[in-house]
Amino acid sequence: MPEPDRLLGGRLALLQAPAGHRAGTDAVLLAAAAAIAPGDAFVDVGAGVGTAGLALALRCPDACGLLLEADAAAADLARHNAALNGVGDRVAVVEADLFARAAERPAALRAEAASLVVTNPPFFAAGAVRASPNAARATAHVAGPRGHGDWLAAAAALLAPKGRLVMIHRPDALPALLAACDGRLGAVAVRPVLPREGADAHRILLAGIKGSRAPLRIGAPLVLHGSGGGFTAEAEAIHRGEALAAM
Repeated sequence: MPEPDRLLGGRLALLQAPAGHRAGTDAVLLAAAAAIAPGDAFVDVGAGVGTAGLALALRCPDACGLLLEADAAAADLARHNAALNGVGDRVAVVEADLFARAAERPAALRAEAASLVVTNPPFFAAGAVRASPNAARATAHVAGPRGHGDWLAAAAALLAPKGRLVMIHRPDALPALLAACDGRLGAVAVRPVLPREGADAHRILLAGIKGSRAPLRIGAPLVLHGSGGGFTAEAEAIHRGEALAAM
């Protein structure tokens, strides 16, 4: 077994495939943007090797959760990673398709049962970009026939009333995501993520509460890199697991 990669200042150990999609800043920001409390039951939708969900479990020892992943190889690594990080007793891996009919889903994956859903979905619509020849990388980056709003709606269906959804995505997906929030999520907060000061956002963090009627709020941007190319103080603290990406 190869040596695991280390994130969050070394606290999170991750076994990853030698080729294909690699966990990094997107998953770290997603976990940092998600408030989690003792007793929460979370689902990490499209969990990959488990980065965001395992970060949540390490942050809150009294929370339990599911890592939902359709790719068999990634799901197997997520199981190993849950055990490697000592949370296998309260974090289970569910190998299933988010869009599968309720009757075809594992019993553990129930609608309206989660108090928190986090998701780092494929960013690109099918046909919008040239898919990678690596199948795992292509699956992680390019969505199937469903749209961005369909992913959000299916993920929100897993939430209990007043449950919270947190997502990271590209800014150009925002119209579809906000449309999907209508009638499902309120108190929606959007925080732009900028690669450097003065640049256009290249990511957005979006959070909402199921059934809330509170209005949309746009937060202050999160700037990742300073003029010298290194992380800003805020981004460094987030990557070390010492700060959250407040929404």
